Amino acid sequence: MSALTTENGATPVVEEPPDTGARHKLTAVTGLAALSLDAMASVAYGPEAIVLVLAAAGGYGLGFTLPVTMAIAGLLAVLVASYRQVIAAFPDGGGSYAVAKAHLGRRTSLVAAGSLVLDYVLNVAVAVTAGVAALTSAFPELYGDRLWICLAVLVLITGVNLRGIVESARVFIAPTAVFIGAILVLIVVGLFRDAPVSTAASAGHASVLADNATTVGALLLLKAFASGCSALTGVEAIANAVPSFRAPAAKRAMRAEVALGALLGVMLIGLSVLISRFGLQPVEGVTVLAQLADASLGHNWAFYVIQFATMVLLALSANTSFGGLPVLLKLLARDNYLPHVFGLKADRQVHRHGVVWLAVVSAGLLVFSGGDTNTLVPLFAIGVFVGFTIAQTGMVLHWRRERGPRWAAKALLNGLGAVLTGVSAIVVTATKFHDGAWLIVIALPVLVLVFEAVHRAYGRIGERLGVGRIPEPPHRERSLVLVPVSSLTRLTSEALTAAVSLGDEVRALTVCHPDPEDLAATEALERDWALWNPGVPLVRLPAERRSLGRPITAYVRDLGTTEPGTRVTVLIPEAEPEHLWQRALQNQRGAVVAHAVRRDTNAVVCRLRFRC
Repeated sequence: MSALTTENGATPVVEEPPDTGARHKLTAVTGLAALSLDAMASVAYGPEAIVLVLAAAGGYGLGFTLPVTMAIAGLLAVLVASYRQVIAAFPDGGGSYAVAKAHLGRRTSLVAAGSLVLDYVLNVAVAVTAGVAALTSAFPELYGDRLWICLAVLVLITGVNLRGIVESARVFIAPTAVFIGAILVLIVVGLFRDAPVSTAASAGHASVLADNATTVGALLLLKAFASGCSALTGVEAIANAVPSFRAPAAKRAMRAEVALGALLGVMLIGLSVLISRFGLQPVEGVTVLAQLADASLGHNWAFYVIQFATMVLLALSANTSFGGLPVLLKLLARDNYLPHVFGLKADRQVHRHGVVWLAVVSAGLLVFSGGDTNTLVPLFAIGVFVGFTIAQTGMVLHWRRERGPRWAAKALLNGLGAVLTGVSAIVVTATKFHDGAWLIVIALPVLVLVFEAVHRAYGRIGERLGVGRIPEPPHRERSLVLVPVSSLTRLTSEALTAAVSLGDEVRALTVCHPDPEDLAATEALERDWALWNPGVPLVRLPAERRSLGRPITAYVRDLGTTEPGTRVTVLIPEAEPEHLWQRALQNQRGAVVAHAVRRDTNAVVCRLRFRC
């Protein structure tokens, strides 16, 4: 007997397990691909940011590249360890917002949320413009179209994310793996080189190294450290998006966080070792990463593979924001600091409104900057340092309250991280203030005020609705249904049939204007109505002005005085066209009436759609 049939020959019904949404959630590997692109791509500009600052002290200053990078790697280790604890302590996601809300108070949590929102939005704009800048550097003829290319890339990334975070992770696994593999090969090969294989990439380009500088001050080192910390942006993304992982979500997210920290640390330190080993100097028009690829691998196909992989990953690193920000917006909406629509999910576990909102705001930034990276970079990374500092400070208080095993050592580690990131936030803001960072200083408080305003509005609505209190038991009231009509059609019959099914009494309303044409049409309707005799009275509402909404709303308000205790419903019949384009043929009378009744009365508005 076939294994697919029962003893009586019937085919058994195999019930599929319910779709819990797990297949639309991330594993540790796909989470790394979806949420770490921002941090991974930062190795393309983090070491360069350090070198450009230290170049002000000449060749002697460049000798401090590795020590500064080691300090950043140490801070990275502190952040990874801290965010592992954040993930374990706050598995619902939210990162620094969740930590601050639990331990630092409501206002501080809003500052953390605002800083993350700004950083995520700026990350999208910076990532896309940086990736397109790499493309236009290789193909200068595309420079004039860079804004349109940026918008096209943004539309592509948005479309992929609207299909689900797992879909985006699958798409981005390949470029992420190629980039990581290429950088690791570059480092390993470079460590076996005694001298650069090629300097063709930097040949003919002017050096930006200062002359005759022999001292390095503490301020310069601090500035180099703060600039290099731009490589740490994105470390917090996994902690913000823990609910996007498959169960056990916290463990998978912690594994992804550790993997991110390990890969990022190895790449940063390895590239800095090669910078010192080859004695590279920053030059105009050529990135430090391009020089390193040239020196380690030669000016051949491998060089172009790294350049292309860097370009793609920079552009796609915007995906980190699409993975982390919608989850943060969901938490803010849950706490009544943003419209509740941000908390809704689509079929593929996508917070679609958050994705679309992020895309629209980022597109606005791209248009504002004209697709120019240099316009946006001064605004970048300030928000993430504020979030880092708040998260670290909150975790210190967390350990003090928990007082578990080795709580003092953990609190000391987080306290050190809070000091380092706090100093970095101050230095970055001060050094970039005149370059545009003042916009963030203004935007962050404004965003917090917006959160507060939304929260107050929801508070007032909740008070009026009696949220949290047991309401009075329901009771029956007399029901009156009003049906606006303008002619005698099948639609009128369907509307009256629905109305008599809903209410105790039904009245049809027709608005009559004083011009002879309308008067004649109204009298004809009244004659036809009397002949039809539907058992529903037709009430003429005279109107001095050519308005539909005002006479009906005035009649509804008068009912509140003449017939108190009556529940009034206005049922508006509308024809539903067969094709979408045919909606432009409708006169929109129903929408006008519905808007007026909803705005000026307390009547229930019911729109009956009759499919043609």
